[in-house]
Amino acid sequence: MLVQHKTRPNASAGGECPPVDHARTDRFKTLLLTIGLVGLVTGLGLHVSGRADLAQAVWFAGVLPVLASLVVEIIRSLARGEVGLDIVAALSMSAALTFGETLAAAVVAVMYSGGTFLESFAEGRARREMRDLLSRVPRTATRHRNGGLEEVQLDDIATGDRLLIRQGDVVPVDGRIASATAFVDTSALTGESLPVRLERGAEAMSGSTNAGDAFDLEALREARDSTYAGIVRLVEAAQASKAPMARLADRWSLGFLAVTLAIAFAAWGLTGDPIRAVAVLVVATPCPLILAVPVALVAGLSRAAHFGVLVKGAKPLEAMARIRTLILDKTGTLTDGRPRIVRIDSHDWMDAEDLLRHAAALDQASKHPVAQAIVAAAKARGLILPIPEDVTEVPGEGVIGVIDGRSVIVGGDGFVAARVGRVSGGNPELAAGSLMVAVAVDGRLAGHLVMSDPLREGAPAMLQALRRQGVARILLATGDRAEVAQRVTQGLGLDGIRAGLTPEEKVQLVLSEHKNGPVMMVGDGVNDAPALAAADVGVAMGARGAAASAEAADVVLLVDRVDRIAPGIEIARRSRRIALESVAAGISLSVLGMIAAAFGYLTPVQGALLQEAIDVAVILNALRALRISPDGLAAPHPRPEGAKA
Repeated sequence: MLVQHKTRPNASAGGECPPVDHARTDRFKTLLLTIGLVGLVTGLGLHVSGRADLAQAVWFAGVLPVLASLVVEIIRSLARGEVGLDIVAALSMSAALTFGETLAAAVVAVMYSGGTFLESFAEGRARREMRDLLSRVPRTATRHRNGGLEEVQLDDIATGDRLLIRQGDVVPVDGRIASATAFVDTSALTGESLPVRLERGAEAMSGSTNAGDAFDLEALREARDSTYAGIVRLVEAAQASKAPMARLADRWSLGFLAVTLAIAFAAWGLTGDPIRAVAVLVVATPCPLILAVPVALVAGLSRAAHFGVLVKGAKPLEAMARIRTLILDKTGTLTDGRPRIVRIDSHDWMDAEDLLRHAAALDQASKHPVAQAIVAAAKARGLILPIPEDVTEVPGEGVIGVIDGRSVIVGGDGFVAARVGRVSGGNPELAAGSLMVAVAVDGRLAGHLVMSDPLREGAPAMLQALRRQGVARILLATGDRAEVAQRVTQGLGLDGIRAGLTPEEKVQLVLSEHKNGPVMMVGDGVNDAPALAAADVGVAMGARGAAASAEAADVVLLVDRVDRIAPGIEIARRSRRIALESVAAGISLSVLGMIAAAFGYLTPVQGALLQEAIDVAVILNALRALRISPDGLAAPHPRPEGAKA
């Protein structure tokens, strides 16, 4: 098949590494928490019933699996050159078991396993692995063979095969147009919003969609060597090269570990009482760090989803809070991605509304995207469209027919002029990137419909909001022409425009911008997927965007509105700030508790209970992220299908 990548390359070893079984990891962490809880509760029951010796054994047994798992994780971290706060938790459990403080050890085991469970939940929320781009990858193709047609698997297509590409089909391989003409939608590959007319002999890229009548294609490459397969490989390579973010807690691990050990050994050395050192270690168990961060970030994830911003885990949410550079695709992202009528130039003998009515009535007989846009515009104005008669369509050129007994021609300016002749003033000034549709009635040029792909609603305000939030650089990256990009973005105050980019060049742009700080890339097409995967945070327009971009992205906008990016970043930054506040408060209280334990005012069990109280306070504070309300934004309400955004 076109896409069959079950593993990703290991950049360091140059070989293959098996995919991570996230479900198995999550189940294991859930099991550890369950063992710890059952051991703690069962032991407490036995202790209350007078079976103290048995309670000690149950607590000991409940701690061992958690401690063993923790030791294995520490060894793996040290092998990677990482030193984390897990060491403090391992020391506190080990010391408590060594000196007979099994209840304290059991409490610490539950706190630690609960923290890792929450962290796993945060990372697992909305996690999706890169899949085979199922919504667009064709599985079979129709091939000419011995005077007939046959359905074949993509792997069976050879160079030189003649394929039939029906209306609406995705072009399965790179090929050459073998029919007189073809009309293809390349927006998912190049960013060009308007369909492209290809003459006989022109090359068509795999992944583009037939927007006109059926045509024949001569295969130039096999499926695995075609454009679409190359984009998939780019996505996988970019995902494999993106370094995972370290946990926020581990950034403070060495300093906190040093302080903890200094206080513990000082208490033991000065008093000769090892229990004081145990109490210090128990109080020092870094649950405020382990718990506060995932709880605040998970709350932020939920809050962002409430506003139509799906963030695929705590790490991307944290990365969103530090974004310094934003790179925007044009078509379907900064612009709406669908052609609209921006001007009607009618001649004196026919008013604009009548011109639109005649054009739309005839275009009802065409499936061309531009024709459908004209029909939609007429219906939106409440125009009654009569049924067209005697319709003849020239694919990619125009339509001829009869409306209310009048001969009507709608199509390209050249197509119409060749049939009615050019008249003075018949060719209005056309802005770069616009499309002009000529309309003739009864053999006379009646006027033109000028169509363009406008900016999305709220885009300028969004860019201003991002500036206020500290985004220093905002760039446009598009596969479209430079003059089109400049016209569309005029007055937006962008820091740069990069036009005519291939998917590979978009990836290079993202990588080059890393020198200015964390980079966010926003796109919607297949051509954007590799850049989304290479960015620190990739954002996909999920409502109408391609499956490839949604799979490669870290964030998916569930509502078809680009102005949700600014609220998403605001929620991320405020969630991270709440997490930091919780950590600072929790660690401060823990240090005070460590000092009290060092002076003998807290036993190990009391220290564990104090730490539990600190945890509760930290969690309650972290949950404030659930109440974040971005400035001037209310949660979206569902709209009826087809309603205007």
